Amino acid sequence: METISHTRTLGRTGIEVSALGFGCWAIGGEWQDPDGQPLGWGTVDDEESVRAVRRALDLGVTFFDTADTYGAGHSERVLGRALGKRRADVVLATKWGNIFDEETRTLTGSDDSPAYARRALTASLRRLDTDYVDLYQLHLSDADPDKAAELREVCEEFVSEGLIRSYAWSTDDPARAAVFAEGAHCAAVQHRLNILQDAPEMLALCEELGLASINRSPLAMGLLTGKRAAGQALEAGDIRSTPPAWLPGFSQGAGADPEWVQRVDALKDILTSGGRTLAQGALAWTWARSPRTVPIPGFRTVAQAEQNAGAIAQGPLTAAQLAEIDGILGR
Repeated sequence: METISHTRTLGRTGIEVSALGFGCWAIGGEWQDPDGQPLGWGTVDDEESVRAVRRALDLGVTFFDTADTYGAGHSERVLGRALGKRRADVVLATKWGNIFDEETRTLTGSDDSPAYARRALTASLRRLDTDYVDLYQLHLSDADPDKAAELREVCEEFVSEGLIRSYAWSTDDPARAAVFAEGAHCAAVQHRLNILQDAPEMLALCEELGLASINRSPLAMGLLTGKRAAGQALEAGDIRSTPPAWLPGFSQGAGADPEWVQRVDALKDILTSGGRTLAQGALAWTWARSPRTVPIPGFRTVAQAEQNAGAIAQGPLTAAQLAEIDGILGR
């Protein structure tokens, strides 16, 4: 079995992170858009979230990714409380660009101005109970590149002031990622990557420019955990119950899409080889895909934290297994 280093370097910064990060969208709890559509993953137990973060730390996970808008500020507050005196032991990433109402937990708009970037950072530092962020990420995936260039320079100012150590853009567009990469302290791009949704152009860009590839949705919003049967309804507060256009793999009110479930079933034998769970196999694929990848699966419980962290010891899939998967998926 191939092995994987337990750590990776965050792009050109020299900052070391665990090969696996944890995404903190789900622990933000329920929040919504102005029309009342859910943007969270359903109800959450804050005390269990705190225990899960601390368990992940004990298991060697040192990279945690959140956003100011997750739970309309709640995810940052929970994460900050969970880290407590262990803040210095982790690499902390958050995002900005969306406007929200904390009291009603509602997304209200977006703001790509330099002035708002500073206000958002100040608020995130307060919620996270820290005086610096290791990786600050633009959360507007389709922002205008010229405006983003201004924001890149603002991020450089934040670095010089000691408020952040590095920055990135959360986008699936390689051309946009390249705009941020022109900055000296740009460390990464956060983008979607999983077995069902490969991103060869973005991975090539990360290799060319020396960026870390931070992978959201490495488990395809839960489809690669094996827990989602076709047609199984989700709770009302779960974004997947009424999926927006950018969220494939789920049908309105009907849970997982049958075609996507069939694809996962076809890969099950490969992914569960070597005693892995299906989720661990999905993470193993991500590591095998590029030495720059840092998948950030979500979690809500201690059990999920333990299963995800357990993937590191299993190592990546082999090149032969990657080729076999491509053959099954017709790539």
